[in-house]
Amino acid sequence: MSTYDTIIQNGIIFDGTRIPRYKGDIGIKDGIIAKIGRLDSADAKQVLDAEGKHVCPGFIDLHTHYDAQVFWDPYCTLSGWHGITSVVIGNCGFGFAPVKPELRERSMLSMTRVEAIPLESMKEGMPWDWVTFPDYLDSLDRTPKAINILPYVPLVPLLIWVMGMERAKAGALPTPEEEAEIIHVLEEAMDAGGCGWSAQRLAPGCGADIQRDYDGTPMPTDVMHNETCIALAKVLAKRNEGFIQMTMLSGNEPEKDRAHMEELAEISGRPVLYNVVQANASDPSVHRDALKWLNECHSRGNKVYGQGLTTDGGFNFSLDEWNLWDDSEAWRHVTTGTFEERLAKMADPALRQSLKDNPPGFSATGPLEDTVLIRTNSDLFGEFKDHKLSLIAEKTAKHPVDAMLDIAVGTNLKAEFFASLPSAGNLEYMKEIIDDPFITFGVSDGGAHTRFLTAGRYPTEAIVTYVREHKMLSLEDVHWRLSTLPASLAGFKDRGQIKEGAPADIVVYDYENLEVLPAEIVHDMPGNEWRRVQKAKGYNYVLVNGEVILENDKETDVYSGRLLRHGDG
Repeated sequence: MSTYDTIIQNGIIFDGTRIPRYKGDIGIKDGIIAKIGRLDSADAKQVLDAEGKHVCPGFIDLHTHYDAQVFWDPYCTLSGWHGITSVVIGNCGFGFAPVKPELRERSMLSMTRVEAIPLESMKEGMPWDWVTFPDYLDSLDRTPKAINILPYVPLVPLLIWVMGMERAKAGALPTPEEEAEIIHVLEEAMDAGGCGWSAQRLAPGCGADIQRDYDGTPMPTDVMHNETCIALAKVLAKRNEGFIQMTMLSGNEPEKDRAHMEELAEISGRPVLYNVVQANASDPSVHRDALKWLNECHSRGNKVYGQGLTTDGGFNFSLDEWNLWDDSEAWRHVTTGTFEERLAKMADPALRQSLKDNPPGFSATGPLEDTVLIRTNSDLFGEFKDHKLSLIAEKTAKHPVDAMLDIAVGTNLKAEFFASLPSAGNLEYMKEIIDDPFITFGVSDGGAHTRFLTAGRYPTEAIVTYVREHKMLSLEDVHWRLSTLPASLAGFKDRGQIKEGAPADIVVYDYENLEVLPAEIVHDMPGNEWRRVQKAKGYNYVLVNGEVILENDKETDVYSGRLLRHGDG
């Protein structure tokens, strides 16, 4: 009888703890790393040759929205293609439980805009065989998964469940009875396996409230009260478990937001994950102030960490469903409503003037005039392909807004544009973020913004761009940041490191030939919907709980992932 099910042999091991790399073998038995050292291949049923390859812990993605997609995509792609072996769902307070049956469609409609997930995909792809949060976890448990899922308890459906849609969206202060019930529902969800709670708190008019409900109104957590958050932080303190993920900005006084988040960390005694820290090429004080504050939090003994947007690039989009300029009320107005209403509003001279007078705050993208026309999907306007709007405006003697909307309306809103991230191309500022000890990599938003964003590539990009190409950090550092640090912050039990006794979530990759492949459009979503993806090249093996789920960049259709209730599983 074989001692091991699998031996990964002769690899260069990065164990995730930042100790220097070493050459060795890894023996796996019953999904667990049983032995590390020099092992005899005759002692295993299966040997994976890792000669000359890098062997590291599976990557952990703390910011995703695969709450729906996991039901039709066991690999939770893009994440599963880029060495990620565990993801956290339920971010930003958004999710699908608890939800009363009569509000299922309404909850999906919210996600069509706030996270830009196609409605038909959700309607066809989700079984909706749950009502409560414990029911939802049971459904996830039954669902075949190639990677591990760790769940937050999202506060939006919880507030609606207790207070009702109208009161929750009006920002009403819960009555004492309602607060007690909110606490009870959170406790019930955490008893079932939830690992903390999450909320988006982008107050209306704050200048960065770019994620709105499908009708343009704030989400319930955007208008919730600090007192409610404090009550829920006390739940985590009492239980001595869980963590808080919060996307927060309430206006021109960020110090008040930061004081509140640090208060939650102090009250709960648990990690608070703040979203998002990103470089802004035109104003580096934005990220530098955030980094300074994180350092001060830790000097006071409070565990507040920033989730860094560590991908470069930007968004491909067309104006038939663009939502990431919602921080401008004028832009939010013209990009909501039926297709016919949006088309008419974009052609209206008076509304165009309001767009010129009220530009986006560009917390999600760079300036509008830097947006590029990349594809017209029409016989018209081909002469402006690959032009910035500033150049199109100059050539046509128009304002950039008119230049853009003339093309959009003239192509029935099918013309495609590219808007860069505020950080795009500035490696100096990116290095300041990724060097900071209180920043965890990621914010992939996996499962969301499916037409616009391919940030699930970030682990591959980190190794290729920041380590191999620009030597901004070492391989030992990058594997600590991609695996061990996020695992410790989010309460993963024994994952994130290569060590004896740990679950065998392991990546074997070809360092010299690792690559992020070009973006492409695929029609692989329920309801005949499409999305943008970027695949990877150079992953020899990805193992989840000891089983090979990816071999030479190809899915093996092995579903060894688990629901990690309480971070374990």
